[in-house]
Amino acid sequence: MAFVSVTRLHLRSWIYLPQFILYSNRALRQAKEAPGNLSAQVQKTDGLAFWTLTVWKHNKAMGQYMRSGAHKQAMPKLANWCDEAATVHWTQDSPEPPTWSEAATKLKADGHLVSVNHPAPSYETGEIRVS
Repeated sequence: MAFVSVTRLHLRSWIYLPQFILYSNRALRQAKEAPGNLSAQVQKTDGLAFWTLTVWKHNKAMGQYMRSGAHKQAMPKLANWCDEAATVHWTQDSPEPPTWSEAATKLKADGHLVSVNHPAPSYETGEIRVS
């Protein structure tokens, strides 16, 4: 069984983009080198929306990555930089990553919003945007 983690973040302003890219690149490099990582991908979609899709041997490996290094340093900053943040996790038989379309469907159906300091209006309804 593989553990999948999908995150969608939307920056609230272009002003945060340079720092976001810097921290994102460091966290992606960390993920690719982390013990137990099977796949790590990033995708930019409309406007200032960014996605991560990682696959791990087990959720413990993902948790160790999440609480260390570049990822740990970036996490507190995201609450101020983003007006939308959502995540979803699941286990699957295949170690292959799902498609981005499958990840979006899963996030929309089963994901949860993450607290941000300046939430978008969609937070009032609990809507998770995937575009």
